[in-house]
Amino acid sequence: MSSLIIKAQTPLVLTPCAGRCSTVFGDSVCRGCRRFNHEVIHWNRYNNEEKQAVWTRLDAQLDQILVPLLPQHQLIKIEHFLSHKRIRLMPNASLGRKLYHALKLCEKNIHFAEESGLGIDASQIKATWKLFEARVLNLAQASYEVAWLRANFIHQNVNDFDPD
Repeated sequence: MSSLIIKAQTPLVLTPCAGRCSTVFGDSVCRGCRRFNHEVIHWNRYNNEEKQAVWTRLDAQLDQILVPLLPQHQLIKIEHFLSHKRIRLMPNASLGRKLYHALKLCEKNIHFAEESGLGIDASQIKATWKLFEARVLNLAQASYEVAWLRANFIHQNVNDFDPD
């Protein structure tokens, strides 16, 4: 009985999966969700804090790319649009995450542009999406390379100080 109470009180963390994983083809960064390959592989083993750390990095990347790319956005209109389209978001989803989901919906149906709150018209959706995807994938790959270099540096320095 107590385990049921604990489970009910433990917040579930959604997956960032976008349903188009490229890590199965050998990419170090997924082209769909932009998680690192090891994060995709081990996601179900991560605890909520580890999952939240990944979400935080991904949201920061979306904020860095989309907030300046869509300066005319209307947050209240975007939130209403996402709610109306039944998009599930983490309670602490960043502005960039909300912009991403609105843009993604519009990319699939450009007729949603006006009601989305993004501040761009239908003729700008495809070009904006393409620019976003190129920039965010470059940022995610650079983030992966920095993380790999940092881990490699730490590993080398630990080995240098190992007395054995």
